[in-house]
Amino acid sequence: MLLNMKDLLAVANRENFAVPAFNIGTGQILNGVMDKCEELKAPVILAIHPSELEFQGDSFLKMCIDRASGSPIPVCIHLDHSGWGPIVRAVRAGFTSVMIDASSLPFEENAAITKKVCELAHPLGVSVEGELGTIGTTDGDTEGGTEDIIYTKPEDAVRFVEETGCDTLAIAIGTAHGIYPAGMKPELKQDLLSEIKSKVPVPLVLHGGSGNEDAEIAEAVKRGINKINISSDIKDAFYQELRKTLQDPKIREPFELYPASVRAMNEVVEHKIRLFNDDDKVKFYSLNEML
Repeated sequence: MLLNMKDLLAVANRENFAVPAFNIGTGQILNGVMDKCEELKAPVILAIHPSELEFQGDSFLKMCIDRASGSPIPVCIHLDHSGWGPIVRAVRAGFTSVMIDASSLPFEENAAITKKVCELAHPLGVSVEGELGTIGTTDGDTEGGTEDIIYTKPEDAVRFVEETGCDTLAIAIGTAHGIYPAGMKPELKQDLLSEIKSKVPVPLVLHGGSGNEDAEIAEAVKRGINKINISSDIKDAFYQELRKTLQDPKIREPFELYPASVRAMNEVVEHKIRLFNDDDKVKFYSLNEML
């Protein structure tokens, strides 16, 4: 069942759980994630970064749409961290949700471009995620971020949502993109999250969800986070296992190379789904309600 993010997260917001947004960059990751989510009856967001879309091409999106449309679970196909050009391409290609990342710009400029994206996307049934505040970055990460986190101010979040009309809001409460290096211990500002949640009507998003302590993430879900981005954790599990498989020089067929990697990845996928309280939540989605 293919949905936009507004409809998908409205249920998560009402029932107090978070939907994982797994970054999928290959068909193997796509099918592995979907198989596990269907097994656990867990709604899912298939996130594709503009760099992944550029690498795979629009035909990869058609594969995602086909898999999502034929699935018994609610699925959103989301363009991650992007600017105006890729968003126009994504809307035309069939994404059901897009993220405009103008968080590094001053408030007024960020709000103006986010509103412009909403005016483009909403008439076509495509939802829009905005971002206010900045996510940290770790060494070697490709998804962006800043060295110094700019935390989201509750009063700014209220004004941003009112001025832009965005459907979901990514907030900065202390996470960073990528795998945290040894010695780096992130701490989420949970009280800040609660204050923002009490004032902002749209579902809230947590970026940089890989590597945080489980207890912190679980607490953030309890306090109202409805979408958590996961990229590095699943890819690291997948490709670390693939490196082991490649030690055997006789293995060359894709159907021999990838099964162990998918199993290793799906252990992480299942852990995240259960941590986010996302398992067995298909029961809250009525097909008639979505139409």
